[in-house]
Amino acid sequence: MSARTGGELVVASLIAQGATHLFGVPGESYLPVLDALVDARGRLAFVTCRQEGGAAMMAEAVGKLTGRPGVAIVTRGPGASNAAIGVHVARQDSTPMVLLVGQVGTDFAGREAFQEVDYGQTFGSLAKAVVDVGRADRIPECIARAWHAAMSGRPGPVVVVLPEDVLSDRAQVADVPRVEVARSAPDPDALRGAHALLAGARRPLAIVGGSGWSQASAAAMATLAARWDWPIACAFRRQDLIDHRHAGYAGDVGIGVNPALAKRVREADVLLVVGERLGEMTTSGYTLLELPVPRQRLVHVHPDPAEPGRVYAPAVGLAATPDRFVEAFAALDVPGDRPWAGLAAEAHREYEAWREPRAVPGEVDLWTIVRWLDERLPDDAILTNGAGNYTTWIHRLFRHRSYGSQLAPYSGAMGYGVPSAIAARLVHPDRPVVSWNGDGCFLMNGQELATAVAHRLAIVFVVVDNGMYGTIRMHQERRYPDRVSGTDLVNPDFAALARAYGAHGYTVGRTAEFAPAFEAASGCGGPALVHGRLDPQAITMNASIDALRAAGRRADG
Repeated sequence: MSARTGGELVVASLIAQGATHLFGVPGESYLPVLDALVDARGRLAFVTCRQEGGAAMMAEAVGKLTGRPGVAIVTRGPGASNAAIGVHVARQDSTPMVLLVGQVGTDFAGREAFQEVDYGQTFGSLAKAVVDVGRADRIPECIARAWHAAMSGRPGPVVVVLPEDVLSDRAQVADVPRVEVARSAPDPDALRGAHALLAGARRPLAIVGGSGWSQASAAAMATLAARWDWPIACAFRRQDLIDHRHAGYAGDVGIGVNPALAKRVREADVLLVVGERLGEMTTSGYTLLELPVPRQRLVHVHPDPAEPGRVYAPAVGLAATPDRFVEAFAALDVPGDRPWAGLAAEAHREYEAWREPRAVPGEVDLWTIVRWLDERLPDDAILTNGAGNYTTWIHRLFRHRSYGSQLAPYSGAMGYGVPSAIAARLVHPDRPVVSWNGDGCFLMNGQELATAVAHRLAIVFVVVDNGMYGTIRMHQERRYPDRVSGTDLVNPDFAALARAYGAHGYTVGRTAEFAPAFEAASGCGGPALVHGRLDPQAITMNASIDALRAAGRRADG
């Protein structure tokens, strides 16, 4: 065993943990890592990004897709600050992720040297852990610990701090083998209690969400729901856990929830929640379930034992990973007498009715466009989006049919749709990827279009352009009608911007123009952008600006 630099140890440790891509913006604080990457070509690809926020979001998206930490590396100070948004997404979305951050040398530490930051304080409330590497021979150990922390219990982000001199030092130390974390199984007594509650239910409902799922466990959960004839819903932006054609699929419990589904949640007598932590978005601002003790008898299953009971007191709480819970529960008897028979089919009919088109203002009709995408795209297509009113058309109308087909931030972060699409195409080069963006959302990380061009990634970026920050304008019209402030946007010609980057660009001004533009973009063999000009009045799926303003005036009296 020969001595290696800290930079070489970092790269070797990432490879040992199964990382295939490292996203980042080059920085002087980690030059030895960049040097070591030269000899690791073909094993670990460095993806040069245009801003650290985009790099961190790419790493988070890899964590969502693979179940193992995606990795980003950024320089100290400004680079770490930019990357914080990706750490926040990983935290709220329960995604395994590792952020490597350069730091001033140990000989300068504590003097507020150039770009020095205390990362323990900076990321203390965002990351699951901040691991400060003090010596080169501790690098394999520290990176393995970061992997373990990122994947254990409720998955999340871990920050690893790498001082400059530690990366330059040499050490003779072995790599740590690939980390695998223990999967928690449900307590037998709690499992029997959950079974008794569900067997005695009259209006049960299952909700699945969170992370820690796999294609196999998601399929097993769908089978379990079918055997018990449960209505089953997905939590906010976890819609790819259940095939939307499932006979009992009831829709997603999130922003703009179907009123029929919200009523079903409120009226359930037993609520089985698997994997989801029951955050604000999934509970409609903590209103679908009463606090702290829900009226529904709650069976809450989560891999982190600290989660059941943290916000809502469950009737039965189980600390278990989704696969272990589904496996154990599936081995129990299904009751012959099921008073809830027929509720699953009824819930699915309500879901389909919620997808029926409605008239909207303007020449570009997103109802028609998204339903066309739903029919046109193959089952394994991956759709990505950020945050804003424009996302509701995708969430409500597109039917996810396979696991790992949705990348969307539970945290509600704007700017996610572009970098996550890049990560998706790198991880799954054989699957179609569509990035669905609003005009405001796109320009927060739209510069990563250059990254897509550099890697010749065949992604279709759709930009829905209504010339405003639509969600905030919606709230303004409801609460402060006739007093618009700060939400109007002056946008570029997005198709021309795409062409300036070296991508293909197409402009859509009428609904009928979308399909041929999308087909051309899909067939061009590289990144392409479809720019749809939306009437500003079509601000939501259900109401125009004029209607919102009128309602706001009435509310003001």
